[in-house]
Amino acid sequence: MGAVLFTWLAYSIYTQLLHQPDLSASLRKMATTLQSKGVVALVLVLIGMFLNWGLEARKWQMLIRPLQEMSFLRAFSAVLTGVSFSVNTPNRIGEYGGRVLYIRNNQSKLKAIAATAVGSFSQLIITIIFGLSGLIFYINKFPLVAENGYFAPHFWEKILVGVLLVICALVLLLYFRLQIILAIFEKIPMLRKARVFVQIIVRYSAGDLERLLVLSALRYMVFSAQYLILLDTLGVEMLWWQGFLMNAVIYLIMALVPTIAIAELGLRGKVSLYFMGLLSSNSPAIIAATVGIWLINLILPAVLGSVLLLGIKVFKEK
Repeated sequence: MGAVLFTWLAYSIYTQLLHQPDLSASLRKMATTLQSKGVVALVLVLIGMFLNWGLEARKWQMLIRPLQEMSFLRAFSAVLTGVSFSVNTPNRIGEYGGRVLYIRNNQSKLKAIAATAVGSFSQLIITIIFGLSGLIFYINKFPLVAENGYFAPHFWEKILVGVLLVICALVLLLYFRLQIILAIFEKIPMLRKARVFVQIIVRYSAGDLERLLVLSALRYMVFSAQYLILLDTLGVEMLWWQGFLMNAVIYLIMALVPTIAIAELGLRGKVSLYFMGLLSSNSPAIIAATVGIWLINLILPAVLGSVLLLGIKVFKEK
């Protein structure tokens, strides 16, 4: 189904690009800006890739400390291995399985999954917060809103923002009251036996959770900057802060829609064409930047992680 969805989305993008006015001019502009900025931009984006996953490795290192002391380098290897596992699973859920290969104690592996979920939770909160900011900008700025007055959208747009604000408040409350999750496991008979595996989540102090949010926000800034750098390098002209906010809406949609890596590329391309297309008519450059960031931030780390898989068993036997 992922392959079918990707094929359909890719064909839709292809036909949309074919009908773009001044397509040849857009391609010439992209080639010109690549010649002048390409090398520097590529270096910056590659550095950003290591910084992006390095911040995620630091988060995971903090999260599993109650289970196992782990060096940053080993945590970084675990994160990349998780990425290699995630590319063929819905919403990259396989990432959990790749990381726990680096946990020595088999009894701690399920606890490590619960710890990893806390890190994903912190990243989701940041995505929702920035995504809400971008959504409010989008509703206020573009034609689907009423023309007079600030924040006067149609009824369903008001409902959407209201629902997301409530969700954001609830997830923040749950994040800083993780013991609620443990209480749920204790009260539901089917989950009671598994509560031992989620007990780790109540070990994190408010300070730990705040530091996780800070690291998640820094990571969000890094991969947002990577995308904006690629857009600029490929000749997309826009105000950077508007690009950031529209990109935040894209990340929000991608976080909420279930998909797998190959279908994600087509979906991300389609969504990026719509939202970034409101700021720039240079559709080929938007698609090129979307494919580029997907290759650099997901496929390249997945390849590195698959290589690191070869050394896991040897490392554990030493």
